[in-house]
Amino acid sequence: MNEIQAIEASQMKEGRDNFKIGDTIKVHFKIIEGKTERIQVYEGLVIAFKNAQVGKTFTVRKNSYGVGVERVFPIHSPRIAKIELVRPGKVRRAKLYYIRDKIGKAAKIKELIIKKKPKAKAGAEASQG
Repeated sequence: MNEIQAIEASQMKEGRDNFKIGDTIKVHFKIIEGKTERIQVYEGLVIAFKNAQVGKTFTVRKNSYGVGVERVFPIHSPRIAKIELVRPGKVRRAKLYYIRDKIGKAAKIKELIIKKKPKAKAGAEASQG
């Protein structure tokens, strides 16, 4: 492993890839204003991933007072405190740029319903086999 790869490996953050395109997430981002530091929550729809490794970024879109606002976050940024998954989305595209043109209900993404595996009764299995 050369020096550049070693530096990149040390800057990678673990557990930041638990979401995908179409998910609604909350990004807890550290804002530094002079000497004070606070955490600002940015909630919106993930519409794109770009690049790879340390330079990987994701774009989050939200509506703020009727105006669409997009923000690009680096996944491995030390200024991101945490990323919360609010609602998983069901999409069939890698980039959701078409959402920019949609208004109101048309801009919504269907929720991905994850089915739970049924629990088999231990007594029924024991009596059969």
